[in-house]
Amino acid sequence: MDITSLSISKMERSYRTSLINSLNGYKCLQLIGTTGKDGHSNLGLFSSVVHLGSSPALLGVIFRPKSQNHDTLSNIERTGTYTMNNVTPDFFEQAHQSSARYESGFSEFVECGLTELFITGFDAPFVAESTIRIALNLREIQPIKINNTTLVIGEVVHISMNSQFIAKDGFIDHEKAGTVTVSGLDSYHTTKHLARLSYAKPGIPTQRI
Repeated sequence: MDITSLSISKMERSYRTSLINSLNGYKCLQLIGTTGKDGHSNLGLFSSVVHLGSSPALLGVIFRPKSQNHDTLSNIERTGTYTMNNVTPDFFEQAHQSSARYESGFSEFVECGLTELFITGFDAPFVAESTIRIALNLREIQPIKINNTTLVIGEVVHISMNSQFIAKDGFIDHEKAGTVTVSGLDSYHTTKHLARLSYAKPGIPTQRI
């Protein structure tokens, strides 16, 4: 089966959305926690998070075009702080529910049965049920003109996790942490480790480590 750009453009909208959203396979899944202007906690589910650099430690996330109740982006713009929290099999259904379009003023923590967690000196809420929790400060916002989306870049300023998840070389074992991934908009997966491989160099065979 071959699918051309012309046939993609002629697809029914929901079919095209499902096809393209699942095209690149398994994606990172994060709950983003922010604080609303009235002080209530906000939570949103995102599958468009990407590593942008290690020094400084930067993570990027793509936001869809702004809508009336797009509180997460507005809160980040206003406060400059937010959190990313992994999802595990114990609460992936509640995490999925947080993607519902609740009206401004409603806390997804309350509506979805998840627990707020705060640390001293950081205003945005973490998800207590998550096994890996990341605090970020906003560093840059980049509009993407071609489809009116937005790239938000944040610097990692705090990480909270069990030390057993971190190998001696700094590698984080997400399988131990129980991290769930997603394909498309609604298909959730656990992972199975195959191997870690040695740093690739020309003329040197790859080794399992």
